Amino acid sequence: MLEKSTETNIKLSVIVPVYNVETTLNSCLESIFSQHVADMEVILIDDGSTDGSAEKCNQWAEKEERLTVIHQINGGLSQARNTGISRAHGQYITFVDSDDVIIGNTYAGLLDILAEHPEYDMLEYGVSLYHGSCRQRRMSFGDVVYTDMKEYWIQTEAYRHAYAWNKIYRKKLFDNVRFPVGKLFEDIYTLPLLLEKASCVATTSQGLYGYCDNPRGLTALAGGAAHEQLLDAQLQMFARLTDYEDTKAMSRYYLFLLNRQITVCRLTGKRPVLPYYRARLLQEFGYVGLIKIGVLRLVGVGGACRLFRMMKR
Repeated sequence: MLEKSTETNIKLSVIVPVYNVETTLNSCLESIFSQHVADMEVILIDDGSTDGSAEKCNQWAEKEERLTVIHQINGGLSQARNTGISRAHGQYITFVDSDDVIIGNTYAGLLDILAEHPEYDMLEYGVSLYHGSCRQRRMSFGDVVYTDMKEYWIQTEAYRHAYAWNKIYRKKLFDNVRFPVGKLFEDIYTLPLLLEKASCVATTSQGLYGYCDNPRGLTALAGGAAHEQLLDAQLQMFARLTDYEDTKAMSRYYLFLLNRQITVCRLTGKRPVLPYYRARLLQEFGYVGLIKIGVLRLVGVGGACRLFRMMKR
């Protein structure tokens, strides 16, 4: 482990798990250290890399005083993030995947917002999705403040972007909260736990996270077991929202969950676990979505899953 002396006035801790990313690590770190933030620390957790990533981490530590490198036996993404959280000294924490980049001077602008609004426990910002060197799409947010976490989850459709990395968190939110080791899609398990402890979260139009699409990544290669865990994480949050009064927004959420459940049934052949909810028939669902909700009303979740599973064959 290469560790520098710690400072007591650190505003932001940037936690970067590293595993076999020797081709992308330099661009990731260059984007982080180009941020105009003096009171920032960067924590690299080398999670047992078997390529040249560990040496690259050490080389960066030699030239960057604000960087700490921790080498550990491979334990997975959650364990690496948890190690970083335990070693962080900042008032705020953020995460960066080591094949991604921070675009422009994002962190300085976000920290200015947090300085102006110290009541924010979490600040979410936009994402640009890249495939190779080409930008595919951009996810943007308005400047909105939420004091009701159910409202945030449903109205922003946070279930579609429950990522760990395009957010800055007050470090205290992670007191007694860690990413689940051994789980896939760990972000979706963790974000609801953080929201339970938050009093105020905000989205902003400022800043941009550059997400580099990985065709060999977890989402692209996910099988039945992975999709089961994804659905399980979503259902834990859905159970907290059954009394939410905006039935239009809840119907959108339910169609999202129904699609997940159909995928799980198709890949595993297991009985569905999604509880029934009388979703509204909304024109915005399109032809296929309206058919799914119509079938759901006629034959229930199990019947809908069996029908659409057969149609996929």
